[in-house]
Amino acid sequence: MTETTMPVPVAGGTLEVRVGGGGGPALVFAHYWGGSADTWNGVLAQLPPGQPTVRFDQRGWGASRALPGPYHLDQLADDLVRVAETCVPGPFVLVGHSMGGKVSQLVAARRPAGLAGLVLVAPAPPRPPATVTEEYRQGLSRAYDSPETVRHALDHVLTATRLPAAVHTAAVRDSLAAGAEARREWPLRGIAQDITSAVRDIAVPVTVLAAQHDVVEPPHVLREFLLPHIPHATMTTVPAAGHLLPVEAPGAVATSVTDFLTRVQR
Repeated sequence: MTETTMPVPVAGGTLEVRVGGGGGPALVFAHYWGGSADTWNGVLAQLPPGQPTVRFDQRGWGASRALPGPYHLDQLADDLVRVAETCVPGPFVLVGHSMGGKVSQLVAARRPAGLAGLVLVAPAPPRPPATVTEEYRQGLSRAYDSPETVRHALDHVLTATRLPAAVHTAAVRDSLAAGAEARREWPLRGIAQDITSAVRDIAVPVTVLAAQHDVVEPPHVLREFLLPHIPHATMTTVPAAGHLLPVEAPGAVATSVTDFLTRVQR
């Protein structure tokens, strides 16, 4: 897929957004805490030819590392809205993974013009479960302190399958490519933020992809802490995968996203 880079002005600077495909409804992607636009490489490679896509490194990460804070969920949502407004001339579907899924929920609750649907991939739920304790968050905030801690997180927490070497190397690189403030914001604050009052305003179709062996956001957590707050959402569990669905099971994600896009266009 051929992509062009579009500069999008946001608070404090500019996001470099990668836009690909032709006409029709677009897929706008938001990556996880520790990810980047490249997290979606495998998914994009298995989408139908010509499918319009939009992806970028979120504020504080990768190519957007120099953007100043704050890095909280509302600022990330502001950025995502701005990207969609600037890069998508018509209808679009948000596809958010983990932290990007929580950001996408906030954006969908704002009901931006053109939003046709929401795909949540192993998302952080709107209501944090009781397991998100202060001790847990402090430990999580140190997960990306060094290449060694990142590799441990990838191999023993974030995935349930062995990643190809190049994908693993890229994931380590991405997880280290953040400023200290951006790296700490999600585990210390964002993951514990209750956004249930906002997500009640989501009116578009919603589908949730859970991963069978996800220990970060297990299917039972999503059933208890997400589905009751977005009651019209449907959920599918991808077998044999862990939390990093876009890199562990890109084909399954691409198929689910494509099927959902077809349904919302009817």
